[in-house]
Amino acid sequence: MDAISFVLGIKSSHLRSSHLRDLVYRGRVLRTSTINGDGSAVKATNGHTNGDLHSDHEEIDTQPSQTERHDPKSAWVMAVYEDDMGDEQLWKRSITNQGASEYRINNRVVSAHQYNEALEAENILIKARNFLVFQGDVEAIASQSPKDLTRLIEQISGSLEYKSEYERLKDVQEQTAEQQNFTLNRRRGINAEVKQYQEQKKEADNYAKKADERDQAVVTHILWKLFHFQRVMEESGAEIKKHQEELKEFRRGVEKYEKGLEDAKKDQARVGRDVGKVERNIKRKAKDVEDKENGLIPIDEKMDISNEKLKKYSKRIAEIAKERDGQSSTVAQLNKDLKVVGKASAKWEAEWQKRAKTEGRQLDEADLREYNRLKEEVNKRTSANQIKADNLTRQKKTDEETVHSLESKVKATEWQVAKLEGEMNEMNERKDGIQDQIKQASQEMEGKKKEFNSLTSARLRAAQNQTELDEKLQEVLKKLLDADDGRRQSEKELRIKETIATLKRIFPGVRGRISELCKPKLKKYGEAVSTVLGRHFDAVVVDNEKTAKDCIQYLRDQRAGQATFIPLDSIQVKPISSNLKGMHRGMRMAIDTIEYESSVERAMSYACGNAVVCDDLGVAKYICYEKGVEAKAVTLDGTVIHKGGLMTGGRGPGQQNARRWEDAEVENLRRLKDNLLAEIASLPKGHRRGTEEETLQGDLTGLEQRLTYAREELKGLERNLSSKAKETDFARRQLEEAKPKYEERLRELRNVEENLREFVDAIGEVEDEVFTDFCQRLRYDNIRTYEAQQGSLQQEGAQKKLEFNMQKSKLENQLSFENQRLRTTQDRIKTLEAQSKRDQTLISELEIEKATIKGDLDTLNAELEQLKQQLEDEKAKYDQKAEKVAEQRRQVQKRGKNVEGTLKLVAGLEAEIHGNASSRYALLRRCKLEDIDLPLTQDSKTLDQLPVDELLQNDPDEMDLDDDPNSSSVHRQAACDYGIDVYFEDLEDDLKENADEKLDEELQERIDALNSDLAKMAPNMRAIERLEGVENKLKSTEKDFEDARKQAKKAKDDFQAVKEHRFELFNKAFSHISEQISQVYKDLTRSVNFSMGGQAYLDMEDSDEPYLEGIKYHAMPPMKRFRDMEHLSGGEKTMAALALLFAIHSYQPSPFFVLDEVDAALDNANVAKISNYIREHAGPGMQFIVISLKTGLFQGSEALVGIYRDQAANSSKALTLDVGPILI
Repeated sequence: MDAISFVLGIKSSHLRSSHLRDLVYRGRVLRTSTINGDGSAVKATNGHTNGDLHSDHEEIDTQPSQTERHDPKSAWVMAVYEDDMGDEQLWKRSITNQGASEYRINNRVVSAHQYNEALEAENILIKARNFLVFQGDVEAIASQSPKDLTRLIEQISGSLEYKSEYERLKDVQEQTAEQQNFTLNRRRGINAEVKQYQEQKKEADNYAKKADERDQAVVTHILWKLFHFQRVMEESGAEIKKHQEELKEFRRGVEKYEKGLEDAKKDQARVGRDVGKVERNIKRKAKDVEDKENGLIPIDEKMDISNEKLKKYSKRIAEIAKERDGQSSTVAQLNKDLKVVGKASAKWEAEWQKRAKTEGRQLDEADLREYNRLKEEVNKRTSANQIKADNLTRQKKTDEETVHSLESKVKATEWQVAKLEGEMNEMNERKDGIQDQIKQASQEMEGKKKEFNSLTSARLRAAQNQTELDEKLQEVLKKLLDADDGRRQSEKELRIKETIATLKRIFPGVRGRISELCKPKLKKYGEAVSTVLGRHFDAVVVDNEKTAKDCIQYLRDQRAGQATFIPLDSIQVKPISSNLKGMHRGMRMAIDTIEYESSVERAMSYACGNAVVCDDLGVAKYICYEKGVEAKAVTLDGTVIHKGGLMTGGRGPGQQNARRWEDAEVENLRRLKDNLLAEIASLPKGHRRGTEEETLQGDLTGLEQRLTYAREELKGLERNLSSKAKETDFARRQLEEAKPKYEERLRELRNVEENLREFVDAIGEVEDEVFTDFCQRLRYDNIRTYEAQQGSLQQEGAQKKLEFNMQKSKLENQLSFENQRLRTTQDRIKTLEAQSKRDQTLISELEIEKATIKGDLDTLNAELEQLKQQLEDEKAKYDQKAEKVAEQRRQVQKRGKNVEGTLKLVAGLEAEIHGNASSRYALLRRCKLEDIDLPLTQDSKTLDQLPVDELLQNDPDEMDLDDDPNSSSVHRQAACDYGIDVYFEDLEDDLKENADEKLDEELQERIDALNSDLAKMAPNMRAIERLEGVENKLKSTEKDFEDARKQAKKAKDDFQAVKEHRFELFNKAFSHISEQISQVYKDLTRSVNFSMGGQAYLDMEDSDEPYLEGIKYHAMPPMKRFRDMEHLSGGEKTMAALALLFAIHSYQPSPFFVLDEVDAALDNANVAKISNYIREHAGPGMQFIVISLKTGLFQGSEALVGIYRDQAANSSKALTLDVGPILI
């Protein structure tokens, strides 16, 4: 079956080998045959064979080299096929032992593809295997699944070849259809976008018209404000110039004393710089001294460590020198013993030569001939025993040498084990001693560490307490300094307090300022609350409007400045919007962040309004921009987003106002300062590390170094112990291996000697019989006595020489080992001496370095004392200069009171100018930031040149009583117009004449109404731009959709064509097989009792595309009800499977059909049915070749073929028998 499958192109995976090269026969080849180049064998005729003949039945397997040269290198099978016309074709396939195939048709070499085409031309389908059935195929077909049956029919029909193309085109069809749907949906979406943007374009046009109207209203409102700001500033400026002329006269009298004050301050500053310089020099010198002292510590530690190492080196050198002396004496003793053995050997050699000369005895020539003749006779009679005795003698000598060698090895190993054990004992004793030293050093080190840590902890705690107290004191002093700076920078605060106190005394209805009547609930709200209150921060709360008017009149009469009053009875308070509460967890109402009395609640609500306090700027933007809440949002750091969307940030007056919340804490800070100073004074004075701590540090360093060396030495000992232990284990293993060998060899030697004695005794009996007369005549007891006399001397000499040589070898080996140990010991001594010398040199260098550092330290200490004395002198000078500055300051303050009256008036006017200028700047800044097209004159600068980082006042009505002369410069800077000249001609005259706040509200309401309308519209301003882009995209999408539609149609047509062709091929084969299966099964199951036979049919699971699903095969034997295939018996399954095979074979049948033991599971009755079916369907166009062991099949055949192997030819041979005439 393998040969037929092989020659007809079946793959090796279906044969009984995994590789083609395994098909080459590698079995036995007769030695009388030779191998040809093609692998065949022929019988040798010239006497040459494949190998030497070892025995009658011995094969070549004992000589692999020759066998490999003569193994078959190739194999071949040739099939002879005769077609219906009588023409023969020779199909031959060869295989080499390298796995290479060769195909021939009619002795012409062809390719594998051409070979397959030639077979397919005869309807022999290799892939479908329609010409043969293997032994296991019947069982596999009977138990196969519907899917497997579908695949089998696909192979027979040829539709399987279109499977990959079918799947590829199906994927292409699905992809193109998906692409078509995608482009279609995309086109629909773009059409919807076009409509949407067209509507949005109309909304954008309406929005633009409304925005232009809003912008014009904003410009009108801003022009109205700017016009009235500028008018007030010009009037106030004229008043200020008048008062400044008066100030010049007063200040001339003060300039003289101010100049003296400035000179005194310069002198004080110069002396202060000298003091600071000296203090820095002292710190540098102190650091240098500390560095030098710290530099001595490692030098002392290194010297202690080096001295300790010198002691260890000396001790170790003494110990090793002792070992060296012992080893030297051992070497000398071994040399002496070796000389003694040499002398004894020479003496014995001389004595042995002398003895050999005296004891030797010679025979005459006749006796010698007689001896030789008798010896030959003895040799003839005892030749066999002589050979065995000689062999045993040689074996005995060999065994004796081996036994002596093993005995020497055992003794040497025992001596080595004893020596290694002694060395290990010594090393263990040293290890125990070092471990004790380590333990003692560790305990001592632990105690030192505890003591050192205790001292260090105490010092660190004191230093930490000192540092913590210093930090707290610095923080308190900084806060006090900030509070003092606030009061120095705003002396008007004191005057405001005095004025408010006076008003409270005169008018009972005065409650106080807003800043005094409330305070933040939490400190973090201080800056935010100050910013929220703004111009109301210093506003005065009164009971009624009459009290407010009386206070204003009093301030005018006394020229005490300006103030804002909030009457509780007439103030208009807007209700707080309830929608703002809870809008965001990071936001809260400003009114909820302050504490106040309920009697002033209306004033607090008025001052705070709907303002909210946010945790950060992100929350504020969310509230104002995303939620669109029209309320002032203030962050914790003072950043403001106003109702109109303008954002204000940076540091301004709000930070100064925030300091006023801290007045109540100043006294607490002063008390805390006094307490901290007392605690610092009670602490021990800081000092450098004491002598005791330094000593402990040095001791710890020495102990650590000593412990490190001890541990290193312990590790070295442990490594040596480990090495010695391994050597000892190895020596013991050698001893354990050598002893059994020695004892075994000794027993073998005893056995050899005993066997030798038996053969020698037998030979001796023959010798005694032959040499009787010879020995009597020469007066020898026997011939062996004579031979022993001649040979004993040689034997004795050889034995003695062997003993002397063994003793010399032993002594030389011991001497070599001891010399090696001695050299190693001497090298160790040299290494330790070199290390000792190096450490001595290091100690000398360290002593020199230590002396140098001490000299430098003495010099630095002397310089440090000089600097301290210089510092005391400079501090005395500084105190004198400070007293002089204080005196000059008192003189200036005494003569400056004449200026105060005029400054109050100027300060009021400047505050008014500053407020209006700030408001003007804020409007201009808003125009720049919001790109408001403000009309300007031709000579004016543009708004782009306006700076946006100036610090502005929040409101012109804020109370300002500061009469510091330096503040005028700030006001003048704020009043700067920045070169921007606004064009007011477009402003209507009635707006120029009317400055009422109601008009301001009307203008703002108009803007708010327009903004509200715009906010409701919310158009897409980019609709026109996007409309054009979407229309272009629509054109591109239309083209993509048309391309995708064409591709989808083409892919569908291609797939449909392949699908129809595949279905046609499959359906053609299925229809034929389905029609044949019923009749074939009936023919196979028909019998005398059941003439109708059984029933069988095929059932498709998918009639549209049957090759995608399974095909079920149903068979119902005669007189049986329907059951599944797995419930049939083995024979019934086989008959059903054969019926399916025959039906499949009937579609595109091959000219022959090979069946390999398909009847294995059948009984005789079913075998007979198979035989009848084959005979009925066999004919000229159909040949059945059946391989069977059942007589029911081959006894009814037309011819029998037997296959056997020709051993001589190394090939298969066939025997044929035509039984047709016999059957007839």
